[in-house]
Order: sequence, then C-alpha cells, then structure tokens
Amino acid sequence: MSTIAWIGLGHMGTPMSANLVAAGHTVRGFDISPECIAAASSRGITTVASVAEALDGAEACFTSLPMPQHVRSVYEGNDGIWAHASTDTLLLDTSTVDVATSRWCHDESAARGFRFVDSPISGGTAGAEAHSLTFMLGGDDADVERASEYAKAMAGSVIACGGPTAGIAAKLVNNMMLFVSMMGVAEGSQLAEQLGLDPQVFWNVANVSSGQSWPQRTWYPVPGVVDSAAANRNFDATFSVDLARKDCGLAVKAGEATGMHLPAAQLALSQLEQLSAEGLGGKDCSLVTKLVTPDGTLRGYTP
Repeated sequence: MSTIAWIGLGHMGTPMSANLVAAGHTVRGFDISPECIAAASSRGITTVASVAEALDGAEACFTSLPMPQHVRSVYEGNDGIWAHASTDTLLLDTSTVDVATSRWCHDESAARGFRFVDSPISGGTAGAEAHSLTFMLGGDDADVERASEYAKAMAGSVIACGGPTAGIAAKLVNNMMLFVSMMGVAEGSQLAEQLGLDPQVFWNVANVSSGQSWPQRTWYPVPGVVDSAAANRNFDATFSVDLARKDCGLAVKAGEATGMHLPAAQLALSQLEQLSAEGLGGKDCSLVTKLVTPDGTLRGYTP
C-alpha cells in the first residue's frame, strides 16, 4: 500500500481520502479549515499541519480544492507542492478548474520534472461516500495508468480521456450537461405537482421513461422522493450554487473560446447567478427549482 498526500479535505476530499484509507493506504491530509481537519481525523486520515508534512514520503499527491486560484496557489510558492514534493510523487488534481489552469499544471509540473494527471470527478458527495465516483483522467499514458490504480479505491468508473487536459475538458462538458438537465428536472417536478400528480408516482414514471436523468435520480427537488436529494434537508448544499455557478461559467467560457453557441448553458448560468445574487450561494444548486414556481415558494425550502 502507498502513502498519499491529500490537500483539501472538504465535502469531497474527506470521504474520498477516507476511501483510500479503507483500501489500506496511509493518507496524510492538510486543510486550512480546523473543522475539515477534525472531520478528516475522525475518519482515519492522518492530518498534518502543512503541505510539506503531507508530502513527506508520499508516492502520490491529490488536490481537491474549490477554485482555480486555490489550485495555482497550492502548487506554486515556497510552501507549495512543487517546492516540497519528490519528483517521484505523482501529482493529481481532482478540482474542477478551467482548461488553462489545468494546462498550466501540466506544463509547469513537466518543466520541474514532475508527472501530473488532471483527474476531475463526477458523482457528488453521495458518490464520494459510496466510492462510486467517475474519474476522468488526462495525461501521458503511463501516468494515467498509474493514476487509475489510486483512483480505483474511490471510483465506480475510471476513464482515460486522452492527453493533458482531456480529463478536465470532459468534466466541464459533463457538468454543463448536468446543469442543463437540472433545469428540466426543476420545471418538470413542479409542473407535475401543479397538475396534481403524486410526486413519487411521477418520479417512478420518469425513472423508467425518457425523462430519466442523473439529477432526476439523485437530486429530485421534492421532499420525500429521493433520499439523497437536498430537498429533504432544506436544500442544504451537496453541490452548492456557488460551485455550480463556477463550473457552469467555466463551460460557458470554453464555449465562447471555441465559438460554440450554448444558449441552454447560458440560461442555466443566469439562474445560478440569480440565486447567488439573492444570497443563496451556499445552498444546493437544485434550489434553481424555486425560480420555476409562480411566487418563488418551494415545498421543502424555508428561507
């Protein structure tokens, strides 16, 4: 078994690294949040006080961070990964970032003699807990093969997407599709209620019909239908509005850079921006459902 450094012990990082521990690996985890450190410690992760301490003797280093600027800051500088990792340490970033940041990680790692694999994930906190995530890997073939061995303990699927940045490109497109699908689920769930359909019965219909989708199965925004849905917990975040807004915005920017027309993604982004402007950025992104109802009220949500 391996010694693995893990930087970023939030809602995704802690359960993912805990699955590595359950698989027999030693994980040294670092986060700037005392609450995250405490949660990780309770799950068998060896928490440490610095990036340097996490990297001591590590064969691989995972980062799981909220924003592109956090990834850049953790990699560079006197206290960063490049300053303290061995060049034998495989570097993997599971964060959702822009393609330019991922390219920077690849290029700057290579210039310093490191091996880097962009390793974004899909499946949310439920998938992280159930070690059923999808890993999308981008990098040189040998590095991706090595990365896949670590990812297997956390994943239901590990997919080699291609060369450097192919993983993050796949993730941005996948998440864009998720947010567009969530709009359909939001509208369908509320129209079904207004037409007098029993929500569980309608969900059963959609689940075996053409309306089926990942957000329908996992985030259905009506309480009492799907256990994993935020609607059961006042829309407390499993995937926050602000993170969804960031991811959707990155996809829209990628569309602009490539000359693509993405009207559905732009609409999804505008709805997420509206929720954020209302001060709801910390709530679950499935709360876009409240924008469907005539007066903005939503069963399962109390402001």
